[in-house]
Amino acid sequence: MANALVWLRRDLRLHDNPALAQAIADGYMPVLVYVHAPEEEGDWAPGAASLAWLHFSLLSLQQAIEARGGRLIIARGASLAELERLQAETRAEALYFGNVYEPLLQARDAKVQQAFERSGIAVKRFNASLLVEPWQVQTGSGTPYKVFTPFWRNVSAAFSLRAEYPAPSRLPASPETAGLTVEQLGLLPAISWHESFWTHWRPGEEGAQELLEAFCEGAVDGYKEQRNLPDRTGTSKLSPHLHFGEISPQQIWRRIGALQLPESAQPDATHFRSELGWREFSYHLIHHFPASTDHNLNPQFDRFDWAELDAESLARWQRGRTGIPIVDAGMRELWHTGWMHNRVRMIVASFLCKNLRYHWMHGARWFWDTLLDADLANNSQGWQWTAGTGCDAAPYFRIFNPVSQSEKFDPQARYIKRWVPELQQLPTPLVFAPWQRPELLRHAAPEYPVAPMVDLGESRAAALAAYSRR
Repeated sequence: MANALVWLRRDLRLHDNPALAQAIADGYMPVLVYVHAPEEEGDWAPGAASLAWLHFSLLSLQQAIEARGGRLIIARGASLAELERLQAETRAEALYFGNVYEPLLQARDAKVQQAFERSGIAVKRFNASLLVEPWQVQTGSGTPYKVFTPFWRNVSAAFSLRAEYPAPSRLPASPETAGLTVEQLGLLPAISWHESFWTHWRPGEEGAQELLEAFCEGAVDGYKEQRNLPDRTGTSKLSPHLHFGEISPQQIWRRIGALQLPESAQPDATHFRSELGWREFSYHLIHHFPASTDHNLNPQFDRFDWAELDAESLARWQRGRTGIPIVDAGMRELWHTGWMHNRVRMIVASFLCKNLRYHWMHGARWFWDTLLDADLANNSQGWQWTAGTGCDAAPYFRIFNPVSQSEKFDPQARYIKRWVPELQQLPTPLVFAPWQRPELLRHAAPEYPVAPMVDLGESRAAALAAYSRR
């Protein structure tokens, strides 16, 4: 039986892996390969948190493969050169892989495909990480969508679930060829900053399935409202697993559809699916507008009067020392867990882009390095949405008031008190804006900033004035 390389990237799973399943169905012995080539991602090479997750994800995948009798071959270097080496050493007759959509990686994959096909090696590519390919959806006039609602209406109407690909019960032992260990990739940070993450997360396919089941048994019922409350587990928290392909959106969609939910919970399931839709929309945009990773999608903002960056102010935001409790809570949650609640992401992003009036790229870069679910499509479009510079963005005049947001979505201040524990001794109504009683704040929390780094009202007015001049 001939060999085929199965090149794994954002599909680090054995269940519902179309490239792996099709290689086996076509009669090949699959040779599973991971090539680490972060330099091929240019300025958006994976950040420290992503690399730490990748370390444990690869270990989990490796264990699952070995339990089935197979081997994961790990290489580091230029993808094309390493794949050509492995093809020669294993005498593989075909190359199978799932698509990725980041602009530089799409160009890289096209070169790999062309080189292999010129050498007479068959290449098959698959949709392994989306519901629909970005190029399969277009407006009636044949152009890309720039507004979510009609995009999702189109996708929802045209989308149909394919059959799930089973995981192989056995895998053949790979031919003898050189490979690295996961540890030799050096993915973990030199400092122990990441160690607190793993009390909250279990990277790998099994961890993804556990989270999905927990969500289906609990938070999906009430999701539409609970998802906005950061003091509880009201979301699926599947985003890191989705990014690394430890679970596919098809699997999630299928599992949600199989639930016997009461009629009252049907809107919750619909809303959750629409959140998968926003992920699809982000990939649609990054494919059709590749410059959006670094530049405003809306060119009207190219001459916007962003404030001059002050490194100390940016550091206060990054470390959760702004003096605004809900912002500080979010930034500290990020630092300690590698994740931040989505409602709070919008609040901290609005504060950076509109109250501090710093370019959204400063926030996107910090999130890129510290988020376990750092995903170029979602990160870019999320920041542009809040900054008002992207497609289907929040209007420029929508400036989140962090005090009213925390009062509304964390009314007992449980989220704030968890991540900003120095404020626990304050009366709950004062926790949202402790600068209103500076003498009490100094007494109860002497280490906490006595005043916000900017006046919320004045900075809002300044932002609106700047936006009106764009």
